[in-house]
Amino acid sequence: MNGASREALAAARERLDALTDSTTVDAARLADELAAVTALLDREVSLRRVLTDPAQAGEAKAELAQRLLGAQISGTAADLVAGLVRSRWSQPRDLVDALEELANTADLTSAQRAGTLDDVEDELFRFGRIVASNTELRAALTDRKATGTAKSVLLGSLLGGRADAATERLVTRLVSAPRGRSLEAGLDSLSKLAAERRNRVVAVVTSAVPLSDGQKQRLGAALTKLYGRSMHLNLDVDPDVLGGIRVQVGDEIINGSIADRIDDAARRMAS
Repeated sequence: MNGASREALAAARERLDALTDSTTVDAARLADELAAVTALLDREVSLRRVLTDPAQAGEAKAELAQRLLGAQISGTAADLVAGLVRSRWSQPRDLVDALEELANTADLTSAQRAGTLDDVEDELFRFGRIVASNTELRAALTDRKATGTAKSVLLGSLLGGRADAATERLVTRLVSAPRGRSLEAGLDSLSKLAAERRNRVVAVVTSAVPLSDGQKQRLGAALTKLYGRSMHLNLDVDPDVLGGIRVQVGDEIINGSIADRIDDAARRMAS
């Protein structure tokens, strides 16, 4: 997002955080309601254009949103949507993107409250690896001819009872309504959003063999020191790494042996 949309999204994130700081707000329900509004505005192009029309007064757009949605969603969700449409957006689609992010953030907040946010992060990563290695599953989940209901049933059979409820909701929404994104890109976005809930950076660590608990702790501490932010490790095993390690943090890739990289990090920490 650029310009006005970036500022509007930043303000919306602050409003959502303020709302979900209150334990009286059901974050999971709020997520479902925001997701429903996202789906509505994604379908109704003319409506989202009206709600983002810069020629219309912000208050008038907020009142319209309240009239249309007030009877269908909670007052908390309606107030949040009204605040969004009061803002200026560079393009109509940015409003829908923002709503989708807020819905996902609300679900992650519900997991954080329940103490399962780490589990959700790990499950999103593992699900992405499963999809990447199973072409038939990926084809079924991305089949444009399949209905959202059919995909939801398939995901329920895969994740139901095996993953956190927030993970299942997030993945089901992504698969049912990809909104032009690849499944991989959507899962990556969710993983990064989950990490941001704790102001952490995601490091994808690929090693030839599973790392020991001690190695994981040392590597995590070294990366946290190097990047100046708390680091969440997504661990993967690939025999082709040939006894070494590959660490990807955002667009940056670090290659080298486990011992060399940890020793180098330790020397930097000591200096």
